[in-house]
Amino acid sequence: MHAKKAKAPVGNRLRIWFQDPSRVILLIFGIVCTISTLLPIIAIIRDTFQIHPGTIDAYLTKKTSGYSVVNYTDLFTSRLARTNLWEPLLNTLFLAVLTCVISILYGGIFAYLVTRTDMKCRKYLSSIFIFPYIMPQWTLAVCWQNVFNSNRVTGTSDGLLASLTGICMPSWWCRGLLPSAIVLGLHYAPFAYILIGGIFRNMDANLEEAAMILNTPRHRITWRITIPMVRPAILSTILLVFGSTMGSYPVPHYLGLSTLSTKYISMNSKYTGEASILALIMMLLGLLILGLNQKSLKSRANYTTVTGKSGQLSRANLHAGKHILAVLFIVLTFFTSIFPIVLFAFETFLPNPGDYSFLYTGNASHLTTKWWITRDSNDSALYGQMGILYNKTIWNAYAGTLKVSAACSLLAGTIGTLIGYAVSRHRRSKWASYVNSIAFLPYLMPSIAVSAAFFVLFSSQRINLFNTYTLLILAGTVKYIPFASRNALNSMLQLSGEIEEAAQIQNVPWIRRMTHIIIPIQKTSILSGYMLPFMTCLRELSLFLLLCTQGFILSTTLDYFDEMGLYAFSSAINLILIVTILVFNFLVNKLTGAGLDSGIGKEGD
Repeated sequence: MHAKKAKAPVGNRLRIWFQDPSRVILLIFGIVCTISTLLPIIAIIRDTFQIHPGTIDAYLTKKTSGYSVVNYTDLFTSRLARTNLWEPLLNTLFLAVLTCVISILYGGIFAYLVTRTDMKCRKYLSSIFIFPYIMPQWTLAVCWQNVFNSNRVTGTSDGLLASLTGICMPSWWCRGLLPSAIVLGLHYAPFAYILIGGIFRNMDANLEEAAMILNTPRHRITWRITIPMVRPAILSTILLVFGSTMGSYPVPHYLGLSTLSTKYISMNSKYTGEASILALIMMLLGLLILGLNQKSLKSRANYTTVTGKSGQLSRANLHAGKHILAVLFIVLTFFTSIFPIVLFAFETFLPNPGDYSFLYTGNASHLTTKWWITRDSNDSALYGQMGILYNKTIWNAYAGTLKVSAACSLLAGTIGTLIGYAVSRHRRSKWASYVNSIAFLPYLMPSIAVSAAFFVLFSSQRINLFNTYTLLILAGTVKYIPFASRNALNSMLQLSGEIEEAAQIQNVPWIRRMTHIIIPIQKTSILSGYMLPFMTCLRELSLFLLLCTQGFILSTTLDYFDEMGLYAFSSAINLILIVTILVFNFLVNKLTGAGLDSGIGKEGD
């Protein structure tokens, strides 16, 4: 008989286990993300059963406190179930699917043209393409209204098209599902461009070149080699866009589409518990998509595309098409990127913001600078406000916004990068799959629901962090970790394990491997993981709306001026945010060679 092999002592096994930094990272952040994610979810679930004084559940149960299932029975079975649940649910699903299709097709095709063809003006188009995501989500929706609305169709004042040409677009083009999907698709197309374009840019061209040597048709190379390599980025884009669209409030609100998010806002005051059920449904839908993505992550082949070998790009020759496509995208990006900014700028020089009559009369003599340079807060023309340049409320909020955004970017970017690295090294393990899922879960939760959950958790008698930067940074970090984690995971899945293993054989410490090998190789993708939280946090409103007072940061200050009807001030704040992001992206690009678009298409024409 053979003697049983003696097991190593538990202490030795633990010491060996903890010598792997990626396992330690998974353990630490698995626990941290579980606590920071599950507590808000538990708060929402609890809220669905709780009786809220002054709401419909209190009226139906004749109680002012306690717990009941009346919120569920009323939402699913009452005569308002179709209006409050089923129609918004279907609209949300259709909107999410259409938005995913539009953003991936538009952003993915553009990423391919910029990185893998000889299309002209690639450097300019790469920079301008990201503008729709830089701008607040409601920007394109407001522009859509200003251009296509007409009194005859929508019952509102005539937009630019109707005023200039007399053409009235049909109602389905002005309001509802299609315009909402188009606007959100254009808004999230930079997501697809950043994620897919980063993969295209870092791909080793040897595989495609080998297929071309064997006389493989170009379309077959695309479907059998190129697309499978960018599949991780496509799946991540679907997950990000689907989750974002489900929680999108401004665009459906402005364009008149009833979705779960808009219904959540409208029901939250009188139907608080039922509104929380809607939030729970959105999370369950997100979990379903997340589960499908995780199944794909485990089963797909390991397409290693960064190996330390040839990294030259293989560009397809478009012949005359390189000029035609360049002109087409220059026109498209003008109307989606530059035109909205021009309209915002004009808003700040109009005596009555929203009056664009000078565009078709040619009379610009009535433009004014009063919204910018007025020093007297007693001036009745500015309704008790000082001009934008001298308005302390705006600039104090600007400083607070920078503080919160920088902190959220550093924390979320660092944590997300470490999670992405660790998950990629152990992606077939159940614990890595769990950490990846739990870290991404907050992104699938509507921002308003996250805001309400953090408000409940941290505005009690025991812990009161309301109206503090600590609470905003905590909520923002938890919400934005998915940006960095998914971005890092995509890039790390490309990185061959042989590169790090070679350094391990030479006894190179983990910190040195990260700072001298892994991070430099994937520098552009990793820096995008810091840029996305920073940019998103700058213009975030829904997440911070319940956590601080108006005037604390710029987004809540913008909301305050909108409520007051001072649209020149809100337009100016939009401009300040956009310029800040552009300047930051420019500086990072010059100093490190990476920016929001990860250096995609920067090789020149």
